Amino acid sequence: MQVKDLMSSHLITVDREETVAAAARLLSRHNVGALPVTNGGKLVGMLTDRDIAVRCVAANFDPNLTRVRSVMSAGAVTVPAEESGLRAAKTMGKHQVRRLPVTQNGRLVGMLSQSDLAAGSEQSEELSRAFRQVFEQYDPLD
Repeated sequence: MQVKDLMSSHLITVDREETVAAAARLLSRHNVGALPVTNGGKLVGMLTDRDIAVRCVAANFDPNLTRVRSVMSAGAVTVPAEESGLRAAKTMGKHQVRRLPVTQNGRLVGMLSQSDLAAGSEQSEELSRAFRQVFEQYDPLD
């Protein structure tokens, strides 16, 4: 099963020049934990709810004045739409991320989450085995 068959193609992005407060409202409104960050439409990083909590709020920055570029994680790990779900799961485990931006021909086309992989694993025994192996291997509670 390929990533393009598993991913969400409904993209919510935030521009790197937007305020952290506006980005937090997007996260809340769309009930997501991370947003791809763009600059002129090009993917430049990821912003997570943890980035906001640790790099902005805990650092005592004003989210209404702080720009996303100041607290985002630069250089997002991506996965091609044609990649296998198994390889995407291994990439997530290796980089210890729960979400991957999906690209096709250099363009951002979707997001792949652990829950997308879990749902796909119900349809594919091979993906199910790989999913369990990868995420047990990289258990953050160990």
